[in-house]
Amino acid sequence: MSRLDTIACNVHSLNQLRQFHAQIIQHSLQHHNYWVALLIGQCTRIHAPLAYTRLIFDSVPRPNVFVFTSMLKFYSQWGAHHDVFTLFDRMRRCDVRPDAFVYPILIKSAGKAATGLHALVLKLGHGSDQYVRNAIMDMFAKHGPIEHARVLFDEMPNKTIVDWNSIISGYWKWGHEAEAFELFNLMPERNIISWTAMVSGYAKFGDLEKARKFFDEMPEKNVVSWNAMLSGYVQNGFAEEALKLFDMMIDAGLQPDETTWVTIISSCSARGDLQLAESLVSSLDRRKIRLNCFVKTALLDMYAKCGSLETARNIFDEMGIYKNQVSWNAMISAYAKNGDLTSASKLFYEMPERNVVSWNSMIAGYAQNGQSAMAIELFKEMTTKEELKPDEVTMVSVISACGHLGALELGKWVLSFIKENSIKLSNSGYNALISMYSRCGSMEDAKKIFQDMPTRDLISYNSLIAGFAAHGHGTEANELILRMKNEGIEPDRITYIGVLTACSHSGLAKEGQKIFESIRSPSVDHYACMVDLLGRAGELDQAKRLIDTMPIKPHAGVYGALLNACRIHKRVDLGEIAACNLFELEPENSGNYVLLSNIYASLGKWEDVERVRGTMRARGVQKTTGWSWVEFGGKLHRFIAGDRSHKLSDQIYRLLEELRKKMRDAGYVADKCYVLRDVEEEEKEEMVGTHSEKLAIGFGLLVSEVGAMIRVVKNLRVCGDCHFAIKMISKLEGREIIVRDNNRFHCFKNGECSCRDYW
Repeated sequence: MSRLDTIACNVHSLNQLRQFHAQIIQHSLQHHNYWVALLIGQCTRIHAPLAYTRLIFDSVPRPNVFVFTSMLKFYSQWGAHHDVFTLFDRMRRCDVRPDAFVYPILIKSAGKAATGLHALVLKLGHGSDQYVRNAIMDMFAKHGPIEHARVLFDEMPNKTIVDWNSIISGYWKWGHEAEAFELFNLMPERNIISWTAMVSGYAKFGDLEKARKFFDEMPEKNVVSWNAMLSGYVQNGFAEEALKLFDMMIDAGLQPDETTWVTIISSCSARGDLQLAESLVSSLDRRKIRLNCFVKTALLDMYAKCGSLETARNIFDEMGIYKNQVSWNAMISAYAKNGDLTSASKLFYEMPERNVVSWNSMIAGYAQNGQSAMAIELFKEMTTKEELKPDEVTMVSVISACGHLGALELGKWVLSFIKENSIKLSNSGYNALISMYSRCGSMEDAKKIFQDMPTRDLISYNSLIAGFAAHGHGTEANELILRMKNEGIEPDRITYIGVLTACSHSGLAKEGQKIFESIRSPSVDHYACMVDLLGRAGELDQAKRLIDTMPIKPHAGVYGALLNACRIHKRVDLGEIAACNLFELEPENSGNYVLLSNIYASLGKWEDVERVRGTMRARGVQKTTGWSWVEFGGKLHRFIAGDRSHKLSDQIYRLLEELRKKMRDAGYVADKCYVLRDVEEEEKEEMVGTHSEKLAIGFGLLVSEVGAMIRVVKNLRVCGDCHFAIKMISKLEGREIIVRDNNRFHCFKNGECSCRDYW
């Protein structure tokens, strides 16, 4: 038998374990408790497959306490906590009396529900056993309350180093740095685990200086210690330091393990440096590192973030049957982030088993790539899966999609879903709600979310300021930037863009100038905002002088702001200069050609209009189709100019014709300069009369209750004729009409617009 014991000591792989198992069968020992317990112990050590280990357990007719305990340990290591308790029940039914070694396994598997087991082990007289005692204390340290763990620790007559390490790790878990530090100093002796706990603890809370101090002072380091410091750098965004430390680890003669490689690969992912990634892969090849599914998944993610999707896909395909959920999710996320939603969707539906991360990746992919309707539809499909529970990440993507669509009713349904399913929101979720309400035209709700937040961060302020900007609430935006400064939150580039835009949209030229002058190093986007502000205020020559004296090269946004101001004030000379620059910077952007055409058309310069159209044709530039939509009955109803595809088109057109008669009687005359073709006057009136926003409003009037608010989202700027017409409609029909175009919100009520004709 001693020969078999010797073989058992040399088992290091599943193949060797199978050979050892065959030897036991040859000696007809497969039914003996001693050898079965030994085999299961080997399975635990080398992480053998679950099905194989169960077959070994089932081969013994009457398992004793050692066999049961070995199998319980195996299940615990696998995280199969339900199986642990099922097997424990079977053990008791078989009249096999558990010894003290069983209870630490049960306590670990029960997690925070192990408080009941605490009373049981005390009753059975195992409370003084050091392993049971440590398991109970460790349970309180991990799951709380930490005070209970400390009471148990203080009551221990003979504390082992394992007890000290457990309580110190517990204090770190609950963020009690002072207590962890105090106990570390009181320890009669320390081992590598003690020092590593301090390194991990400080790194977790972002104090890398102290983490590195403890790391450097360690009398002895193992690969786990190095991994703790490396992970600290990577998780806190210090990829360079992680790579330098990795070089030191190699120079010290330590052999990196799989965790090390995953950590270092993650640091390369954070940098997005393909050359560095290739260098790292060469190092893996030179060292003949065995690439398991975790390392390969990290490599896949690294190549995807470095922009090499083809290589990422090759790694994914090479994994074959060893692909796990993490690798599937990484590949789906890579495609989604790169805008290849077709490939992402194909993998998503091919995936053998999808988890919340899989759904989140696809929903976020749709939301971030302009397919908000698809994001919401996929979320609705997700809610039909009973085994899945959407989390905050899911909800942030869905809330953002609702905001993009301007779908307020859908957004309210999503908020109800969050409350009904007790999904806790952090600042990220609340910030998404502020943006959603702002983009849906409900600033009161946005302000309420902001006020009710337990804590606010920079993004909270920026989200609300952006909402004020879109609604032309310049005074409120200025007040908010003062408030955030008073709360010790420093404005960033986005904050100033929001406040300057708010000033521009509300005619606060002096206030905007003051804000601009307070920016230490204005970016090109801040200059674009100032050009827009001056241009809207009619100071076009001053806006042009600002562009000419800019210390940085103007981008398309700067000239776009000037061109739009020229459209408002009909300045052909400066408009042509701005357009000329834009045609070089953005030759494919149809909006620039249309703006210049608008200027010419407003002055009746039809030859110039035709010349611009000819340039567009020669360059293959297609005019962006204008559309508007209205939310009704849980659906978005979309219209384009002159559209007759909607099932209610006949009724919509009849209603609009009746409205035109009422409007003419009230003094309305169609502004035909917004027709960019030289056609008959009657045809021009018909063309402006069926713009997409008018059709959407007609639909809204037709299907909504009398007096109900109508909300319209438009992908392009509202034209002057529609703006004037909607003001009249709001008064004639007694409706509040909110229109969100690609520039700002217009709230029409009683014949007036919130923009005060300043957009």
